[in-house]
Amino acid sequence: TFSGSLELASWIQDPQGWNNFWILSTNPCGLLWECGPYSYCDPNTSPMCNCIKGFDYVNSDEWEQGDGSSGCERRTPLSCSQKEISLLKKMKLPDTTEAIVDRMMDFEECKGRCISDCNCTAFANINIRNGCVIWTK
Repeated sequence: TFSGSLELASWIQDPQGWNNFWILSTNPCGLLWECGPYSYCDPNTSPMCNCIKGFDYVNSDEWEQGDGSSGCERRTPLSCSQKEISLLKKMKLPDTTEAIVDRMMDFEECKGRCISDCNCTAFANINIRNGCVIWTK
């Protein structure tokens, strides 16, 4: 595939489509589902899946065995009065089908919109100058 993984799949007649039943990736963090929600993959740590700041493992037994697919959960509920933002660099962005996208908004506007929305869980800039993606719960 274009992502650098080798996949073995079978064709399913009904419903028509490919069914992947084996995947080998050259990048241990290359599979998007390797680490679950609110976590990130770092091949230099053990386990490779790590919770982002403010989150804990959903299932610590699975994590200790190297399975981070269950992800992490927030330690404390979101507080609309708290304006703290954790910056995460070099991250793969999650699915954007449910996200708000504005190609004209700059980074500061994007950040301000997220901070002022109690349902905002994350934001990202699309490129260096303009573009904003906002995820809400």
